[in-house]
Amino acid sequence: MAKMKFGGVEEEVITRDEFTLEKARQTLAQETVAVLGYGVQGPAQALNMKENGINVIVGQAPEDKFYWDKALKDGWEPGKTLFSLEEAAERGTVIQYLISDAGQMAMWPKIKPYLNDGDALYFSHGFSIVYSDQTGVIPPENIDVILVAPKGSGTSVRANFLDGSGINSSFAVEQDYTGRARERTLALGIAVGSGYLFHTTFEKEVYSDLTGERGVLMGALAGVMEAQYNVLRQHGHSPSEAFNETVEELTQSLIRLVGQNGMDWMYANCSTTAQRGALDWRHPFREAVEPVFDKLYKSVVTGEETRIVLESNSATDYREKLGVELKEMRESEMWQAGAAVRSLRPENWKK
Repeated sequence: MAKMKFGGVEEEVITRDEFTLEKARQTLAQETVAVLGYGVQGPAQALNMKENGINVIVGQAPEDKFYWDKALKDGWEPGKTLFSLEEAAERGTVIQYLISDAGQMAMWPKIKPYLNDGDALYFSHGFSIVYSDQTGVIPPENIDVILVAPKGSGTSVRANFLDGSGINSSFAVEQDYTGRARERTLALGIAVGSGYLFHTTFEKEVYSDLTGERGVLMGALAGVMEAQYNVLRQHGHSPSEAFNETVEELTQSLIRLVGQNGMDWMYANCSTTAQRGALDWRHPFREAVEPVFDKLYKSVVTGEETRIVLESNSATDYREKLGVELKEMRESEMWQAGAAVRSLRPENWKK
């Protein structure tokens, strides 16, 4: 396995060249991988494994018609490759527990009895295990407990697989009962379409993940965009100008340059005026938000964020309330302007 340096720190990285797909197939040849939950990660990981030649079945609650029908549409067959959550867990030797975090807590008493000696319980998030005092998810001692966490949404996991690029994933072994836990984990990581895998722990994964999605990846990104847009509008800039300068130029130009070669390369390929201002202002922005990130991280570590998630997502009216919050965002002036700006992109022009 390769050792690579990230910022001067040496880390273990496993690529598809080192742990090949053929080796993954051999490792999993006697396994039945039961993917429980056909919501966010489930479809991508299940389909990728199936197309990589792994024996896969899907578990989904039939009464949740939207996701059951989605599984049917994707070609899973009731009684052959599509079962209830409980029956899939009973049939599987690797149980990929990919329902929502709140769902994992609710379903655990029904799933746990189907975990047999030597099975592997697989997660793509450390949430239920790390916060077991709140979730009650405490695996039996006679199974492997493992994790592969793709660093992207299920949509990206599937899209990257289809274009051949793969997506980065972290991996961890919490409990190695069989002595094969690591091999199983790496095989599953390659089979679900990872471009490469880097080592973590369940605890580090959930701490970084909860911080990241509340921070730069989603929460901070939305908040910073809204703040800049609002200031520009307050000073008389039009909605289209405010949106273009806040979102469109970032997503359609600059972030692509960052993705290609890094932030310094993007700076070097912008105007000297932009360079100077960005270099000067990054420091006060960092100093302003670092205390917020520190507060966020502490909220994650103490389990407060977990409490909020479980309480909110377990409520019977959660989807209804979520719809209201997303509607408010969608109908805000900023994102209405965004819809109009997107419609004017060249690829959307009417022929």
